[in-house]
Amino acid sequence: MMEQVPGTLGTSASLALHLGQTIFSSASLLFMCLDVEFYSYTSFSYLVTVMGLVTPWSVSLALVDAYSVFIKRLPRQPRVLLIVIVGDWALSFLSLAAACSTASVTSLLVDVGKSNCPSKLCSRYQLSAAMAFLSWFLSFSSTLLNLWLLPSL
Repeated sequence: MMEQVPGTLGTSASLALHLGQTIFSSASLLFMCLDVEFYSYTSFSYLVTVMGLVTPWSVSLALVDAYSVFIKRLPRQPRVLLIVIVGDWALSFLSLAAACSTASVTSLLVDVGKSNCPSKLCSRYQLSAAMAFLSWFLSFSSTLLNLWLLPSL
């Protein structure tokens, strides 16, 4: 039996990564969607779209991890792992782009003044961008850890 690499698909560390990713992407969606004003800016709509994709992806991977942890059987098929790596990789870069664009537009709105973005609204947008950055970090970590395991299969 192969050694378990912490953080790879089917381990408890991977379950923690995907649960954290689910929490942060859901929080990003929540902070952004508390007000309907986000449709005014393309980058905010982009963040909502990407986090809407990241949340079910990370929930499904968390379910696979939970099943593997409780059954104590690791999914070690190269094709499955490759799909997880590609999905995590694509969604991590999409979420990084969405978080960066949201943070930059929010910063611009704060600099312009209160007429374009009330302070309560801008702080929600900033929190949403911060949660998206945290979600990206966990997703990219998962990608790198699974990529490390792929050549040994």
